[in-house]
Amino acid sequence: MDLHEYQGKEILSRFGVKIQRGVVARSLADAVEAYQKVTADSGSPVAIVKAQLHAGGRGKGGGVKVVKNLDDLKEKVNTILGMMLKTPQTPGGIDGPGKLVRQVLIAEDVYIPEYDQCKELYLSILTDRAKQCNVIIYSTEGGMDIEGVAEKTPHLVHTEFIDPALGLQAFEGRKIAFNLGLSGTALKNMTQFVSKVYKAFVESDATLLEINPVLINGNGEVVAVDCKASMDDNALYRHPDIEAMHDPFEDDATELEAKEFGLNYVNLDGDVGCMVNGAGLAMATMDIIKLSGGSPANFLDVGGTADAKRVENAFRIILKDPSVKAILINIFGGIVRCDRVAQGIVDAYHSIGQIRVPIIVRLQGTNADLAKKIIDESGLDVKSAILLQEAADLVKAVLKT
Repeated sequence: MDLHEYQGKEILSRFGVKIQRGVVARSLADAVEAYQKVTADSGSPVAIVKAQLHAGGRGKGGGVKVVKNLDDLKEKVNTILGMMLKTPQTPGGIDGPGKLVRQVLIAEDVYIPEYDQCKELYLSILTDRAKQCNVIIYSTEGGMDIEGVAEKTPHLVHTEFIDPALGLQAFEGRKIAFNLGLSGTALKNMTQFVSKVYKAFVESDATLLEINPVLINGNGEVVAVDCKASMDDNALYRHPDIEAMHDPFEDDATELEAKEFGLNYVNLDGDVGCMVNGAGLAMATMDIIKLSGGSPANFLDVGGTADAKRVENAFRIILKDPSVKAILINIFGGIVRCDRVAQGIVDAYHSIGQIRVPIIVRLQGTNADLAKKIIDESGLDVKSAILLQEAADLVKAVLKT
């Protein structure tokens, strides 16, 4: 589950991390009130208006603005609130439709005492599954162009792999601070900062905490100016307070609809729709689609109770994607009987009406032969397969037509 910037900062703050404070506003009136509170607390008329949505590169897309007075605030908030913000990370990228900005964060100015005395660094923590440990990634080149830094000057990006049995050690925190070129008060504060952020990452069951930029201000204080946070869905039962932070407006509309039907669905950008039972088989199906020259349009696990209604709902979800050129149904009949699934496919086909994309069905397991007979004798434009390679070849053939 992804969080907004202000939510990620709230979690960091619980663990003693110094953050850029701010107040969320969902209307101009709220923004004015928030501005008055933030500037009164900071003692400066300068504040930052930051669009709150699940996408990076907000500054490049016009979603982050500095304001110097109340009139300036009103103008910038009116511009950002309600805009369709386009960044490389919004749907379709900068050429796509963008995402609607429903709320903004009115944040304090932390670049004190002078901007040219401040340093912007980069820090993130995530899980490296290949090495089976957490990794801290950091750089002296923080700011909006960190992706460019990683691509053009990878030697400026450092990594520190953390032993899962030992956790973050004090010397590792100091090593990170030294590699960032810090000394004196800034080095001491950075060491503590890294320790607190790592503790927040582990104890909140995060899968990603990215702070860009990490600010070293003119007084040597270390401040989290931004925070991108992703939480482990499987651990949310331990954190009802974090689960309550879920923003349904940020979810894909089709994924939300699928969730209501009890389907495990993730929208992708390919051309072959998938309907599978079991997450492992779904991943293997996506692999075989790639090997056949196609690209999966979705991940869809219908679960172990693939009855007619469930199959029909899955069909409707897949067909909402206009880029789908074929549908591959791959069911292993263990708990569920293949003939029951086959009948569900036939019933769903009749219920939905004309389906204009080719359908390949591979049913294996309990009553697979009977299932194939039901499909073959249905009179529908559905191609059946027994072996996975057969299904892959059929996908390849229909994509060429």
